[in-house]
Formats: sequence, structure tokens, C-alpha cells
Amino acid sequence: MKVDCLPFRKTGYFSDIICDYLDEEDSLKPFYNRFPSVQNFEGQITEKAKTFPDKNREVLYDALQNQYKGFTVSKKTQENLRQLKEPITFTVVTGHQLNLFTGPLYFLYKIISTINLTKQLKEAYPKYNFVPVYWMATEDHDFDEINYFNFKGKKIQWNKDVSGAVGHLSTDGLDDVLDIFSNVIGSSNNAQRLKELFKNAYVKHKNLTGATRYLANELFADHGLVIVDGDDNGLKRLLIPYAEKDIFENIPFISVTETISQLEVLPKSYAIQVNPREINYFYLIDGVRERIVEADGRYGVNGKKISWSKEELMKELNDFPERFSPNVISRPLYQEVILPNLCYIGGGGELAYWLELKHMFGKMGVPFPILLLRNSALIITEKQDEKLNKMDLSTTDLFLKQSSFINKKIREISNIDIDFSSQKQLLENQFKEMYELAEKTDKSFLGAVRAQEVKQKKGLDNLEKRLLRAQKRKLKDQVQRMTEIQNELFPAKSLQERTLNFSELYLEMGEELIPNLVRALNPLSLEFAILTTK
Repeated sequence: MKVDCLPFRKTGYFSDIICDYLDEEDSLKPFYNRFPSVQNFEGQITEKAKTFPDKNREVLYDALQNQYKGFTVSKKTQENLRQLKEPITFTVVTGHQLNLFTGPLYFLYKIISTINLTKQLKEAYPKYNFVPVYWMATEDHDFDEINYFNFKGKKIQWNKDVSGAVGHLSTDGLDDVLDIFSNVIGSSNNAQRLKELFKNAYVKHKNLTGATRYLANELFADHGLVIVDGDDNGLKRLLIPYAEKDIFENIPFISVTETISQLEVLPKSYAIQVNPREINYFYLIDGVRERIVEADGRYGVNGKKISWSKEELMKELNDFPERFSPNVISRPLYQEVILPNLCYIGGGGELAYWLELKHMFGKMGVPFPILLLRNSALIITEKQDEKLNKMDLSTTDLFLKQSSFINKKIREISNIDIDFSSQKQLLENQFKEMYELAEKTDKSFLGAVRAQEVKQKKGLDNLEKRLLRAQKRKLKDQVQRMTEIQNELFPAKSLQERTLNFSELYLEMGEELIPNLVRALNPLSLEFAILTTK
């Protein structure tokens, strides 16, 4: 793959807070621990090593051994699992929902960023071990966000009436989805491999957690990826003291609220991503995942006839920790409690809410990880690249909004000059003489001159727009081709990675897709990648 890069800010698709974070703006420095550079990991390793108990490693290892029962595990993953017991081993983690058949393409980018960073850290710090971890969001209950994937502009969807944590969902009905997918994907060797992958993951496993573990393990086994399911009794026992501070002392609510107030008074108006609740845990049982709430000294489950006194709820937490499910505020803390983790890799929205959490981590006595924006990429096939070259289109122009993109290119290729700047300058020179004359007479005449100037400039603007529209009509074939290629590369007028499923690229590249991406993407480049296949 040919690799070009573009600053994230110049793509127009990333928020101010993320671009300012990448630029190391001083105003944001109080909201994170260490900036993601190879050198800064030395301090992060030291800090995590001092605070992560060996007993947590034992619990983590035992939980993972149990979670991987019945799965074929590569030698590289087996070695990484074993190394997690050693005090010289640390993790880099990314998390993602259990999207059907991986969902959008950036699922791959998240995990590849994680894998590649562990390799770079091993080169920089050879006396330590670094394990890439994918945290499955098995306790999420937003089924409508994960029950489909896109294939060539069509939504392939799993329709099912569900409630509770998605990881518990039975895979019944996904054989019908496989039939739909098989009918549209073709019969090439790569298509057959995709069908087998879908079948072995979703038809041969009983629940969505097992299906997703199988799929991620198959795609990334050669790279030693370790997959963690936080919906685990043993792991959640480690969370009990922190859950007590949340439920009974409201420490996360108080500290995150304070951080939000600090973010809101910064010079730039950053959008707040998440707001904390007084209690940041759900109750998870029998197809139910609902908020735990407190009223008049008693605790209950929102919308359910379940109620405890403080003492009863403390006993419930200690007896059945698996029933307490962290929300978006408490889940990052849970992750850092059970993993010897150095860095969290996520998308722009994720990192924006992580920036709200550093003060809470301090109050809880847990080191705050380094935050790294995952790799983002635009993949251009060889055929698409040929089209771009024939039309003399630069990849940077493709990131413009479509109207701006077309207007810019029409001005460039037109045999008529559509820029009226010189006429506007001539007009200004003429009115300069009129203003000099107006200064010598009544003020009302000065107003009349100014009004006439505005009118005539507006007239030139309108003429320029009409000329541009006329040239668009004249060059409609070129406009259509430019529109089509931009729509191909930016489906739904958004980044390719947010819509496209990996299966479309797999049909063309097959088993070389992931190795090619692993070779091409550099997680610490901190730039948007433009990848052209050969």
C-alpha cells in the first residue's frame, strides 16, 4: 500500500477538542496524564508498575483462561495470556461494541492501532512485555446500534426483540442474516471465506459474546490479540471497593461534574460528551440492565420493583458483583483496575469523554492511562486511484464538502475565468474616487455612495455564481464523474471508515487485507492516513 498522510484538523471531520489535544494545547493539559509519545511511556510504566497488585494479575489470568475455554488460541495469544501473570507485562487496550460482523471499518483500525503500538513499545522498552487487548462491550444494551452492517450501500440487519446486555443475546436468527449476506456477496474464493467466517462465528456460537470473540480471534490471532469480557464475576470482585465509592459516596459524580465545569470555561467551547449520574452503575439480571437509583435513603432499579436499604445493597454487591454493570463513566475505571494498562486507544468521541475523567481517577487512586487517538484511514483501490489521476483530483480536495469540492474543480478546469476578483478590485478603485468626492459634500451623499458600492459588489457576486452554475451545466459529465468518485470514497458524505464494512475490501484483498493494514498504519504518527492499494 502507498501511504500518504493528512493532519486530522485538515480533514474537517474531527472535533476541536481532539485537534487541540493532538496539538498539545496548554488549556487541555490538566485533563490528561501523559501525551502519547514513545518517551512518555517510560513514566507510565513506572507509575502503573507501582500501583497494580500481583493478585489482580492472578485474577485476570484465571478469568481469561475460563473465557477462552472452547476456543482455538494461537501460540502468540497463548504466550500473551501467560505473560499477563508477570509483573513486567503491560497492556494497551481498545474497546468496541459487539457490532454485527465488526460493523464499520474502524473496528479494524482500533485493534490494529493497539497491536502496532505494542510492537513499537517492545522495540523501545525490550525488557518489558506489551499485550494488545480488545475489550468487548458485552454489557452494552444499545442493540439498535450494533444489529447491522453495511454492504455496498445496503444495510444487512438482524431484526430481533431484545432487552438487557447484548452479550447475552442468543444468536438465533443469524442464519437468516447469513442467507441474505450470501446472496449478495458472490461466489469468489474471498466471498466463500467471508461466508465461512460469518457462519462459524454467528451460527455456531450460542450468544453474541462467543460469536464476537471467535470473529476477533480469527481475524487477529496471528498478532496475539487478547480479548477481554468484563462481564465476569471474578473480575468484578476487583471492582467492589470502587463501586462502593460510586454508589454510596458519589465520588465520580462529584469529581466529573467539577471537571466539566472546568472544561466549560475554557476559551474554546468544547462540547461535553457525557454527564455523570449520582450512581454510575446499572443492575444486570435476567434480561434487564437498568440504572441503580437512590431516593430517600433507599436504593432501587429504575422502572423495576426492586429495592434495598444501604446495608442490603452492600451485601448484594459483595455477594453478586456480576450483577453490577458500569456505565460510560465507571467502565473506564473498571478497565484500569483489572488490567495492567498503559494506554487506551479510541476514537475522537471516546477520547473527548475520557478527558472528563482524570480527576475522578485521582480521587479513586487509579493511574490515568495515556490516551491515543486510533488510526483513521481512507483506502483507495487501484481502480479508484486511476479515476482520480485521469480527472487530476487530489486526495486532499476529496475531503472538502461536496459543493465546495465541485466548485473548486470547476473553477480549475473551466476555459473561462470564473473568478471576478479583478472586477471587484476595479470597482473598489472606482468607488475610492467617489468616496473622496463624497467627503467634500453632504453626509447623505456618502451614505448613498456606500449603498451603491454594496449593491454593485453583490451584483458581481451573483453574476459569478450564475457563471459558475452555467459552467457546471456545460461540464456536467465531469461534475457527475467527480461526484461519483467522491461518493464512493465518502459514502453517506462521511468518512469511509464510519460506514464501510471490512467485507467489501476483503472481497478484493482477501487475507492480505489485515497484514497490509498492519504494515501501513502507524499509531503514533497522529495523522490521518490515505492508503492506496497496488
